[in-house]
Amino acid sequence: MTRKLSLFAPLALIACAQAATAATLDVIKTPTCGCCSAWVERMKAAGFTVKVRDVEDTAPIARAAGVPDTMRSCHTARIGGYAIEGHVPAADIRRLLAQKPKAIGLSVPGMVAGSPGMEVPGRSDRYRVMLLKADGKHSVWATHGGQAEVHRH
Repeated sequence: MTRKLSLFAPLALIACAQAATAATLDVIKTPTCGCCSAWVERMKAAGFTVKVRDVEDTAPIARAAGVPDTMRSCHTARIGGYAIEGHVPAADIRRLLAQKPKAIGLSVPGMVAGSPGMEVPGRSDRYRVMLLKADGKHSVWATHGGQAEVHRH
């Protein structure tokens, strides 16, 4: 029995990865934001199907999604029932979709040099991807950039 289960485990992981990539990332951004467009291109390159909607003001969209003002960035996306705020790496989105925590979604607050879509030659600031919880609290989901080792919860 254990041997049969061990044969199916890799197939289950592949199915989870395919399901995470198969979901459509619905991105709401302003029409003039170049870094948002660059992030969209990074998500497409990572295998996500992306739908983009340009609006004049993303704040009402982020608030409606439950993103606190302190966790805001320049664009808001939705995928699999989660909000994705700002320049969140594709791997963190995939992990969110695979693990399905009880949460609003993920955020990279602000506009961090070195995050996807915000690449700056010779510079990669350390930044945190935050897990946004329904009770208004948040916790570190992952840490990237800078000289620090990657930290994941």
